[in-house]
Amino acid sequence: MPSALVSLALLAGSAFAQQQNLWGQCGGIGYGGPTNCVAGSCCSTQNPCSSTNSGPPIPAGSLQQVNSFGSNPSNIQMFIYVPNKLVNNPAIIVALHPCGGSAQQWYSGTQLPSYAEQKGFIIIYPQTTAYTNCWDVNNVGSLTHNGSGDAAGVISMINFTLNKFSGNRNKVFVMGASSGGMMTNVMVGSYPEYFEAGASYSGVPFACLYGSTTPPSPSGSNQTCAQGLTHTPQEWANFVYNAYPGYTGKRPRMQIAHGLDDGLVRPVNGWEQLKQWGAVLGLTNTYNVTGASVPEGSEYIQVVYGDGSKLVGYMGQGVGHWAPVKEQVMLKFFGLL
Repeated sequence: MPSALVSLALLAGSAFAQQQNLWGQCGGIGYGGPTNCVAGSCCSTQNPCSSTNSGPPIPAGSLQQVNSFGSNPSNIQMFIYVPNKLVNNPAIIVALHPCGGSAQQWYSGTQLPSYAEQKGFIIIYPQTTAYTNCWDVNNVGSLTHNGSGDAAGVISMINFTLNKFSGNRNKVFVMGASSGGMMTNVMVGSYPEYFEAGASYSGVPFACLYGSTTPPSPSGSNQTCAQGLTHTPQEWANFVYNAYPGYTGKRPRMQIAHGLDDGLVRPVNGWEQLKQWGAVLGLTNTYNVTGASVPEGSEYIQVVYGDGSKLVGYMGQGVGHWAPVKEQVMLKFFGLL
């Protein structure tokens, strides 16, 4: 159980904005609510978690399965890569596999493990076997803060890792491709307080598949989202706001990469993601970059929102499904390189 700080009443006092009620939670891992105690009260720690003794040791230097990590409503699986050279208070990257993929496939599919060895961060590799190994991005439980579904299981994995390895709460990131890119949007939309930034490769906007009753997979009969569902920026933003009503904290930064020749998840989905997160972050497209100076490659258009530190897109000419992960570009955006 994550540690929680609880307001203890010492003297009566009047409430004010962003103030927790008496006996209410006012801190702890993953907490995004009020942190001010009622006048005359103070905070104390209850149910502290051990940062080093939560379960058996996990061997470093290879992909390992964790069988017990907390609440897991949809029975997804947890795999983890702990580098041999783990730093103190390590950053954590959640790496979400594409449809038809697996933790092992995604572990082998990028160079992130080698960068983990260089920089000392941990990688969590969730795995689903439902919907031909596609994430439940249409599930209202996953699209709701403190809901259920795959998203709740992923959050349990993050809490487990933060507690066991004294992870850096301010350096938790999420990335994925195809269905994993879709789920990246779900995670940062439903649980913004957990993530510093996300990177979506060939994904779709948050809640694009909301309400679909068919499997969220390439074989699903409902292809409205994949073929290019459009909304206004504010409409897209409202889906995010409704996932966590009342949340006023920091929103994750986002990097979006999409192929302009993607015939499976149409390119419009890349543009719609940028519209959504631009509205949520309060940013507009300030300029675009083409040619050899584009970090993702000269085949890409770099779409910059604001100064590019909070939202940036890469739309690739001649790039199909899915846009390949450029680890250095992503890790620099995350602030890990």
